[in-house]
Amino acid sequence: MDGDTLSRVFREESGRALATVARMVGDLSLAEDAVQEAFAEAIRSWPDSGVPNNPGAWITTVARNRALDRLRRESLRGDKEHDAARLVPPPDEEEVWPVRDDQLRLMFTCCHPALSSESQVALTLRLVAGLRPAEIARLFLAPEPTVSQRLSRAKAKIRTAGIPFRVPPDHLLPERTPQVLACIYLVFTEGYSATSGDTAIRDELCEEALRLARLLCELMPDEGEAWALMALMLFHDSRRAQRIDDAGDIVPLECQDRRRWDRAKIEEGVVCLRAARRRGGGPYSAQATIAAAHATAPNWEATDWDAVVAGYDELAAYGDSPAVRLNHAVAVSFRDGPDTGLAEVDALAGEPRLARTHTLHATRADLLRRAGRPAEASVEYRAAIGLAANEPTRRFLTRRLAEVDGETAARQIRPRG
Repeated sequence: MDGDTLSRVFREESGRALATVARMVGDLSLAEDAVQEAFAEAIRSWPDSGVPNNPGAWITTVARNRALDRLRRESLRGDKEHDAARLVPPPDEEEVWPVRDDQLRLMFTCCHPALSSESQVALTLRLVAGLRPAEIARLFLAPEPTVSQRLSRAKAKIRTAGIPFRVPPDHLLPERTPQVLACIYLVFTEGYSATSGDTAIRDELCEEALRLARLLCELMPDEGEAWALMALMLFHDSRRAQRIDDAGDIVPLECQDRRRWDRAKIEEGVVCLRAARRRGGGPYSAQATIAAAHATAPNWEATDWDAVVAGYDELAAYGDSPAVRLNHAVAVSFRDGPDTGLAEVDALAGEPRLARTHTLHATRADLLRRAGRPAEASVEYRAAIGLAANEPTRRFLTRRLAEVDGETAARQIRPRG
């Protein structure tokens, strides 16, 4: 067994195993430790015994047994009656909705209103998607120690407050839905464009987000934003396989072979977007409208940039965000020219949430490149490369840097007059 196999199993199965064990024992920290111990046992035993036919079930079973063993040991030391009661499986309660999925239960638990919104999202990304604190910190544009402290406090609050591991009743669903939607989309975003690592795409996270979104649509069929999120992710996911080439390098949207996009996902996305619009608008509906303009355009030149800009205008009305303003600037640059977009980008220069990432520098570099200002673009590309944590992204930016440096050199040796 090689390390890649175990890493793949961890990415694909750790979230499911943790959710199942957490439901059984009612303690997130205990479940997390037990899953880690199960993977440690896999490292020791699988090289000799081989990878099980169902590695996820193996991990879950070992983790459950480790958690129960710890509870039995603890029951001998302290509050015996209380701890022993935790060893007895609770009687089956009638489900409020026929959705039997431990990860969806865990997601609603993480999004309990007793927790802050930041803690809700961070906890879901950690426990459901299996992201490391460093990855979550990059998504939040926050320092890693801050995220780690937030996670510890949130798990402690769930334990001390006795927050149940279940999908809430109908009348409590709306108060948690926005955060659940945000968590699912962040899982997809990390999969579609990884913030760190050696690959640009983490397929297992994309698939997991789509699966959870489908479950949410089943759970809340009248929730328009659930359908809009499903549409948004389907439009993006239709071109997932075309985002990188055979060498693992990023292929920009304008260079992708649209004949090889997944037409079935695009058609399903259109159906979901129509369902969302019938149920009312919202921020995900606006984003899905933008994504639809790209997904349904026959080629790059035929992109309806008026619709894209209008979509970002609508999205901004739901809440100001530096990321939305940056994307709006890019859309404006394609509609009205790079100089117009640069003016909007320059207005974001002092935005601290963007300063920690490569995105602002990379965007400005691309606009400068398209505006015919290669020397200035070179400075921005170098700054972006210094901040980029994902290796394929760094390679893409490095290729762009070489292009603009080559153009600058060519200009310097061209004869004048």
